[in-house]
Amino acid sequence: MTHLEKKDSPNKIKHLVGVMSGKGGVGKSTVTYLTALALKQKGLEVGILDADITGASISRLMHLPRYEMKVAGDLICPVETDSGLKVMSISFLVDNEEQPVIWRGPLLSRAIQQFWGEVLWGELDFLVIDMPPGTSDVAITVMQSLPLEGFIYVTTPQNLVSVVVARSMQMAESLKVPALGLVENMSYFICPHCGQKTYFYGQEETEKLARRFGTDLIVRIPISLDLARLPAEGLKPESSVVAEVLDKLGTFLINKLK
Repeated sequence: MTHLEKKDSPNKIKHLVGVMSGKGGVGKSTVTYLTALALKQKGLEVGILDADITGASISRLMHLPRYEMKVAGDLICPVETDSGLKVMSISFLVDNEEQPVIWRGPLLSRAIQQFWGEVLWGELDFLVIDMPPGTSDVAITVMQSLPLEGFIYVTTPQNLVSVVVARSMQMAESLKVPALGLVENMSYFICPHCGQKTYFYGQEETEKLARRFGTDLIVRIPISLDLARLPAEGLKPESSVVAEVLDKLGTFLINKLK
C-alpha cells in the first residue's frame, strides 16, 4: 500500500498510476479521465492528480465548475465530482483557464509535490496522474519522488508518434517505473452506415511498440464523435464505444494490480 511520509496522514492510497505520452495532442488527458471513470464504475474510490501544470486540461474535459479553495487543517481539499471522483489541478488555482503558468522547473516540481503531499485525498483505491508530455523536469520529479506502480502510455498508430512515445518509455524504464500497458488512441474509424472499421495507419505500429517493451496493448480507441465532443458536451457513458473502452481499461488495471 502506498502512503504519504507522515504516519498520521489521513491519506491512504493503495495504487498510484500515471498516464503518459511522449507528446501532446494524442489524447493523454482524455485517457486519464476515462481510466479514472472506468475504475470508479468498478466500485472503487479514485482521484485524479493533474501533473500537466503548463497544459492543464482535466477541468475542461470534466466540465468542472469554478473552484473555491477549501482547506482542512493544513491540507487543500480537492474538487469532488457528482460521481465521487476527487480532482486536483492547477486550473483550480488560477484566475481563468486561459491564464498561462509561466514557471521554471523547480516551481513546477514543487507544485507536483504539493498536489501529492498537501491535498486531502483521503482513502483511495487509485490515484491517477495525468502526466505532462515528454521527458521534462516535472516528469522526472513525478518518477523520482512519487511511489508509482507504473504508467499507461497513450499513443496513436503513426511511426512518428511511436518514436516519441518510446523515448518516454525508455526514460521511465531507466528510472525503474514499469510500463503497465499501451492505449492506442484515434486507432480506426467506424463507418456509421455499414459499421466497417478503417485503420488509416494500419495495426502494426503499436503492436511492435508493445512487443519491444514487453507490455500489453490494453485497448484501441476509435475516432469517435462521442469522444471528440467531450470538451464541449461532456462524456456520454451510454455510448457503445465509450462503454467498451471503460470496461477494458477498468478490467485491465484491476487485474494487473490486484
